[in-house]
Amino acid sequence: MKHLAGRALTLLAVLALIGLLPWLTTTDPALTILHARYSDRQPTPEVLDAIRAETGLDGGPAHVLGQWAGGLLHADLGTSWVSGQPVGPDVTAALGTSLSLMGVSLAVAVVLALALSARTLRRGARREATTTRAGVLAAVLAALPEFLLAAVLATVFAVHLGWFPALGWGTPAQAVLPALAMGVPAGALLGRLLDDALPAAFAEPWAKAATAAGLPPCRIARHALRRTLPGLLPQGGLVVVGLTGSAVAVETLFAVPGLGSTALAGALAQDLPVLQAAVLMLLLTGLVAALAVRLLSRVLLGPALTDRALPALVAPRLPARKGVAAGAVLLAVVFCAVLVAGLLRDPLHVDAAARLLPPSAAHPFGTDALGRDVLARLGHGAARTVLLAFAVAAAALLLGLIAGFLRAGALTETVNALPAVLAGLLTAAVAGPGPWGAAAAVAAVAWAPLAAHTEALYVQERAAPHLAAARSLGAGRAHLLRRHLLPAVLPPVTRHALLRVPALALALAALGFLGLGTQPPAPEWGRMLSENMPYVERAPWAVLAPAAALAVLGALAVLLAAAVRGRTGADTATATAPTAPAAREAAA
Repeated sequence: MKHLAGRALTLLAVLALIGLLPWLTTTDPALTILHARYSDRQPTPEVLDAIRAETGLDGGPAHVLGQWAGGLLHADLGTSWVSGQPVGPDVTAALGTSLSLMGVSLAVAVVLALALSARTLRRGARREATTTRAGVLAAVLAALPEFLLAAVLATVFAVHLGWFPALGWGTPAQAVLPALAMGVPAGALLGRLLDDALPAAFAEPWAKAATAAGLPPCRIARHALRRTLPGLLPQGGLVVVGLTGSAVAVETLFAVPGLGSTALAGALAQDLPVLQAAVLMLLLTGLVAALAVRLLSRVLLGPALTDRALPALVAPRLPARKGVAAGAVLLAVVFCAVLVAGLLRDPLHVDAAARLLPPSAAHPFGTDALGRDVLARLGHGAARTVLLAFAVAAAALLLGLIAGFLRAGALTETVNALPAVLAGLLTAAVAGPGPWGAAAAVAAVAWAPLAAHTEALYVQERAAPHLAAARSLGAGRAHLLRRHLLPAVLPPVTRHALLRVPALALALAALGFLGLGTQPPAPEWGRMLSENMPYVERAPWAVLAPAAALAVLGALAVLLAAAVRGRTGADTATATAPTAPAAREAAA
């Protein structure tokens, strides 16, 4: 009951904030409604007053919120301010479309996640020596922009080959390309997290005993999956909600009438009833997914969680793959050299005679649609994209750790249900558009997956027997946090945060594309992608350069994490092992 009450209060608070949007924005909503309804009428004070009276804006925020809440009691989601039609049928249909697309995308994600971790599952189940997995392929796939992947899939498989429809929704063939565009990045992230957690499960005594008893490797692999899934299930729940609400770009590109595009259209048009209804559906979907994940986690863990008999998952010290550290250093040096070369060029110089030129000695990465040097814009955009993304990742990591240890599950699940685009619209309404407003908007929602990961690991670690032993010997909360909980939780969550850096850069890029982030003509990688997408067939280099930079950024993050993982795993094992010296220190 307490669990449901917290989520209900958080849901109401978010809906109230959405309801205040017309009074937070600097644009008169009556003027926006007038332009949407009657583009040929003049915005006279009389006409605007009539629109305010018709929509209830003249009654103030309390009146609008009260009227909408009263309608909910009668299953009435309100009437669109723009079209004048009831909101319920359109939003319900959009929810059904998004859930269908989410189901297919989730199937793609699960298959890809299992494929990426198949080698670790096979070798671990056979007790074969393995090395630290760098996960470069997963990092590159996770760093692919969804809208870029969608555009490439549409161009190749719909336009050139004609295998699938390019637009529309309603047939199984129309779901293939959108599901691949959304499921591949999500599956890569889940596969990397699963591959990161499996070695700790195979290092536990039960795995050694199962091998000695002659159990088949496939059965050992199933038990290892069951052992690691509770810590990853919250991420799966967040992926479900994210696939439902954050697929704005993919839904727009393939003309899919889903809930994400409906919410964005309502926000841009300041059509408050549509926006509130769409956000309500997103939050309810997140609530159902969170409850299902919580129930499934308890089923998988069984009584070990409540009986404080669940051993902690301790990452073993694996031998590092040869060349991982050297490869990371080499890739970082080349990457930085390219960025420095771009910094030495002028990113704002426009040469109309040099539009869309291919790579050459004068322009190593070619030019864009305005004749600007792509290498120059790539180098100068790194400061805005990479540094800001790392800053947001650090802030999200800190907020995620705090929220996870405080077990703020209601707030975490509610925030995750909100697309970053909607958070950007709310932030821009208060602070105005700009890079720092966009960074604040992304950070406001980016901590939720890290908080869910932290909470899942924290709950399992608290159920470990060695924590009960340390408490019985007089260990206080500070000692337990410093010597047991943080060493077990911090390394995997930090690697998770590093893996999300390219995604944060893309979220910043999406807000910039909507005019809520970095303003033109300032160079920024996401803006480079969006500006040059219409010319991808004629000048693919203008799109490939920023896309490759984002992929290299993801690969670098994972390579660096893999290079230090062996040492981290050893430190974690030392810190969390219930040794006699540690027990004596706890008692002291």
